[in-house]
Amino acid sequence: MTATLTTAPPTRWRGTDFATQVLVLTQRSLRTLVRDPRMVVFSVLQPLIMLTLFSQIFASIADTPGFPRGVSYIDYLMPAILVNTAMQAALQAGVGLVTDMKNGVLARFRSLPIQLGSVLVARSLSDLARTAAQLVLMLLFAVTIFGFTPAGGITGIAAALALALAVGWGLSWVFLAIAAWLRNAELMQTVGFLAMFPLMFASSAYVPVSGLPGWLQAVANVNPLTHAVDAARALALALPVTGVVGALVTSAALAAVGWAFAVRGFRRPL
Repeated sequence: MTATLTTAPPTRWRGTDFATQVLVLTQRSLRTLVRDPRMVVFSVLQPLIMLTLFSQIFASIADTPGFPRGVSYIDYLMPAILVNTAMQAALQAGVGLVTDMKNGVLARFRSLPIQLGSVLVARSLSDLARTAAQLVLMLLFAVTIFGFTPAGGITGIAAALALALAVGWGLSWVFLAIAAWLRNAELMQTVGFLAMFPLMFASSAYVPVSGLPGWLQAVANVNPLTHAVDAARALALALPVTGVVGALVTSAALAAVGWAFAVRGFRRPL
């Protein structure tokens, strides 16, 4: 009697799980960043120039009646610079996605057994890491060169940094969604700057809202960036903290909506 050997049919390889794909793709993006640190250095120059100019030009605002007493202008300004830098980095996340679409990287990803959503998540996480490096460098400059010494100390600075990163991460999903649909770097930058500049200057970022003209006060009071800046400033200056939960909830909502639209736009044929 001969024994019959049965072999199971080969199973089709379906690729790695979502988390592993995100991890590998994030590491790939970070390796690209480490190999070319000029990307971080030059991206720090713009907010550093803004910090230098605004801290010197508007320093006298600290002597006006509506300015918080006992607070130097650099201590007032730096939390806003953190939030604004995170917002600008969020725009660059969208521009980077368009660049990857145009240089053929994403076309190669489409030929692999990976979920396209993992590409977007990896992009957002790698840009979050780059933003964190930018903000830490900015803080080092502010402390060593400009004398940034807020009342909240290291704990307050760390909390303001974390809040700025959360706001920037939520906004990055908005810009990723816009990039996935526009697929044009020049148009992406134009749309981004048109959205950013009103948010930055019609807010409490550089001067107290009470010092703005009446119509700008109305805009600033409903500007979500005002509430994010005020929350970061309260954390750094050890003031009564309000708006942190609202800023985090808003960032999470933007991330959820941006994720949905980004994935839909990203799945369209290149």
